Amino acid sequence: MATVRHHVIIDVPAAVAWSLLGAAARLKEWFPGVVACDVEGTTRTVTLATGLTLPEEIVTVDELQRRFQYTLKLPVITQHLSTIDVIELDEHRCCCVYGVDAMPAVMALVVAGAAADGLDRAKALLEGA
Repeated sequence: MATVRHHVIIDVPAAVAWSLLGAAARLKEWFPGVVACDVEGTTRTVTLATGLTLPEEIVTVDELQRRFQYTLKLPVITQHLSTIDVIELDEHRCCCVYGVDAMPAVMALVVAGAAADGLDRAKALLEGA
């Protein structure tokens, strides 16, 4: 299994960043290539710009720790867990971390590469750039 992690410091309160990054249905606002999200219970179906749909299972939505975790449910991925953490640094800044554990290992690189771009997009969106 491979693990890849990216982080970004965002100049907004952690609660503000969490309202975007911790909301399952808002993924299309900041994750590259995502054009739609449908959330029913603990299942999130993500539609990519290519038309491909990705079924995901939401594992954790922890409002107190500001942690969101999900798994991808695809035959080519034997194991997967993505984790988004929003960590308060002070009342005006937070550190947002996106970690991916996956097997085959290349999938961690694929998901985490997009996640790094996504964190940059979230920072720009949240900071009003």
